[in-house]
Amino acid sequence: MFKMSRIVYGGTAAVVASTALISGLYAANSTRTAIVSALLIAALADNLADALSIHVFQESEHRDKEEAFTRTMTNFGTRLLLCISFALLVVLVPLVYATKVAIVWGMLLLAALTYLVARERKVKPMLEVIKHLLVASAVIIVSMAIGRWIGTVLR
Repeated sequence: MFKMSRIVYGGTAAVVASTALISGLYAANSTRTAIVSALLIAALADNLADALSIHVFQESEHRDKEEAFTRTMTNFGTRLLLCISFALLVVLVPLVYATKVAIVWGMLLLAALTYLVARERKVKPMLEVIKHLLVASAVIIVSMAIGRWIGTVLR
Protein backbone atom coordinates (compact mmCIF):
# COMPACT_ATOMS: atom_id res chain seq x y z
CA MET A 1 0.00 0.00 0.00
CA PHE A 2 1.19 3.51 -0.84
CA LYS A 3 2.04 5.69 2.16
CA MET A 4 2.19 9.47 1.79
CA SER A 5 4.65 9.60 4.67
CA ARG A 6 7.25 7.99 2.42
CA ILE A 7 7.34 10.90 -0.02
CA VAL A 8 6.21 14.04 1.81
CA TYR A 9 9.47 14.82 3.61
CA GLY A 10 11.62 14.43 0.52
CA GLY A 11 9.02 16.03 -1.73
CA THR A 12 8.60 19.07 0.47
CA ALA A 13 12.35 19.49 0.96
CA ALA A 14 13.00 19.22 -2.78
CA VAL A 15 10.31 21.72 -3.71
CA VAL A 16 11.17 24.37 -1.15
CA ALA A 17 14.95 24.02 -1.50
CA SER A 18 14.85 24.00 -5.31
CA THR A 19 12.61 27.05 -5.63
CA ALA A 20 14.72 28.88 -3.04
CA LEU A 21 17.97 27.99 -4.81
CA ILE A 22 16.68 29.04 -8.22
CA SER A 23 15.18 32.29 -6.91
CA GLY A 24 18.17 33.24 -4.78
CA LEU A 25 20.80 32.37 -7.35
CA TYR A 26 18.93 34.15 -10.14
CA ALA A 27 18.59 37.23 -7.91
CA ALA A 28 22.39 37.11 -7.43
CA ASN A 29 22.79 37.18 -11.24
CA SER A 30 24.05 33.61 -11.40
CA THR A 31 24.37 31.82 -14.71
CA ARG A 32 22.22 28.92 -15.87
CA THR A 33 25.27 26.67 -15.35
CA ALA A 34 25.64 27.77 -11.72
CA ILE A 35 21.94 27.31 -10.98
CA VAL A 36 21.76 23.84 -12.56
CA SER A 37 24.99 22.84 -10.77
CA ALA A 38 23.58 23.97 -7.43
CA LEU A 39 20.34 22.05 -8.02
CA LEU A 40 22.15 18.85 -8.95
CA ILE A 41 24.61 19.16 -6.06
CA ALA A 42 21.66 19.61 -3.69
CA ALA A 43 19.87 16.70 -5.37
CA LEU A 44 22.80 14.42 -4.61
CA ALA A 45 24.92 15.69 -1.72
CA ASP A 46 22.26 17.29 0.48
CA ASN A 47 19.79 14.56 -0.40
CA LEU A 48 22.23 11.80 0.55
CA ALA A 49 22.99 13.56 3.84
CA ASP A 50 19.26 13.85 4.61
CA ALA A 51 18.62 10.24 3.59
CA LEU A 52 21.40 9.02 5.85
CA SER A 53 20.12 11.20 8.70
CA ILE A 54 16.60 9.85 8.31
CA HIS A 55 17.90 6.29 8.17
CA VAL A 56 20.03 6.67 11.30
CA PHE A 57 17.12 8.36 13.10
CA GLN A 58 14.79 5.49 12.19
CA GLU A 59 17.36 2.98 13.41
CA SER A 60 17.67 4.92 16.67
CA GLU A 61 13.89 4.59 17.04
CA HIS A 62 14.28 0.80 16.64
CA ARG A 63 12.07 0.75 13.55
CA ASP A 64 11.83 -2.29 11.34
CA LYS A 65 15.00 -2.42 9.21
CA GLU A 66 13.15 -3.12 5.96
CA GLU A 67 10.66 -0.33 6.57
CA ALA A 68 13.46 2.10 7.49
CA PHE A 69 15.34 1.20 4.32
CA THR A 70 12.21 1.54 2.18
CA ARG A 71 11.40 4.94 3.67
CA THR A 72 14.98 6.10 3.20
CA MET A 73 15.10 5.03 -0.45
CA THR A 74 11.64 6.41 -1.23
CA ASN A 75 12.59 9.74 0.33
CA PHE A 76 15.84 9.83 -1.63
CA GLY A 77 14.15 8.92 -4.92
CA THR A 78 11.34 11.43 -4.48
CA ARG A 79 13.73 14.25 -3.71
CA LEU A 80 16.10 13.31 -6.52
CA LEU A 81 13.35 13.21 -9.15
CA LEU A 82 11.83 16.49 -8.05
CA CYS A 83 15.21 18.27 -7.97
CA ILE A 84 15.93 16.98 -11.46
CA SER A 85 12.55 18.32 -12.63
CA PHE A 86 13.60 21.80 -11.45
CA ALA A 87 17.00 21.47 -13.12
CA LEU A 88 15.26 20.53 -16.38
CA LEU A 89 13.06 23.62 -16.09
CA VAL A 90 16.14 25.81 -15.79
CA VAL A 91 17.75 24.07 -18.77
CA LEU A 92 14.67 24.18 -21.02
CA VAL A 93 13.08 27.52 -20.16
CA PRO A 94 14.82 30.83 -20.92
CA LEU A 95 16.51 31.93 -17.70
CA VAL A 96 14.53 35.16 -17.50
CA TYR A 97 11.33 33.07 -17.16
CA ALA A 98 12.75 30.00 -15.41
CA THR A 99 12.45 31.47 -11.92
CA LYS A 100 8.75 32.25 -12.37
CA VAL A 101 8.03 28.88 -13.96
CA ALA A 102 9.94 27.09 -11.18
CA ILE A 103 8.00 28.96 -8.49
CA VAL A 104 4.68 28.07 -10.12
CA TRP A 105 5.79 24.43 -10.54
CA GLY A 106 7.00 24.30 -6.93
CA MET A 107 3.83 25.84 -5.52
CA LEU A 108 1.67 23.41 -7.50
CA LEU A 109 3.69 20.45 -6.24
CA LEU A 110 3.64 21.70 -2.65
CA ALA A 111 -0.10 22.37 -2.83
CA ALA A 112 -0.70 18.86 -4.20
CA LEU A 113 1.42 17.20 -1.49
CA THR A 114 -0.26 19.27 1.21
CA TYR A 115 -3.72 18.53 -0.15
CA LEU A 116 -3.09 14.77 -0.20
CA VAL A 117 -1.70 14.79 3.35
CA ALA A 118 -4.59 16.93 4.62
CA ARG A 119 -7.13 14.55 3.08
CA GLU A 120 -5.32 11.61 4.65
CA ARG A 121 -5.42 13.39 8.03
CA LYS A 122 -9.08 14.37 7.50
CA VAL A 123 -8.47 18.10 8.02
CA LYS A 124 -9.50 21.04 5.84
CA PRO A 125 -7.09 20.93 2.89
CA MET A 126 -7.43 24.56 1.83
CA LEU A 127 -6.26 25.98 5.16
CA GLU A 128 -3.28 23.60 5.18
CA VAL A 129 -2.39 24.46 1.57
CA ILE A 130 -2.52 28.19 2.30
CA LYS A 131 -0.31 27.83 5.41
CA HIS A 132 2.30 25.79 3.58
CA LEU A 133 2.34 28.05 0.53
CA LEU A 134 2.83 31.07 2.79
CA VAL A 135 5.82 29.45 4.48
CA ALA A 136 7.32 28.46 1.12
CA SER A 137 6.73 32.00 -0.17
CA ALA A 138 8.59 33.42 2.82
CA VAL A 139 11.54 31.10 2.13
CA ILE A 140 11.60 32.18 -1.52
CA ILE A 141 11.39 35.89 -0.65
CA VAL A 142 14.23 35.59 1.88
CA SER A 143 16.31 33.62 -0.65
CA MET A 144 15.77 36.31 -3.27
CA ALA A 145 16.73 39.03 -0.79
CA ILE A 146 19.93 37.16 0.12
CA GLY A 147 20.69 36.67 -3.58
CA ARG A 148 20.20 40.37 -4.33
CA TRP A 149 22.35 41.32 -1.36
CA ILE A 150 25.15 38.92 -2.36
CA GLY A 151 24.89 40.11 -5.97
CA THR A 152 25.33 43.71 -4.82
CA VAL A 153 28.08 43.13 -2.25
CA LEU A 154 30.26 40.85 -4.38
CA ARG A 155 30.16 42.83 -7.63
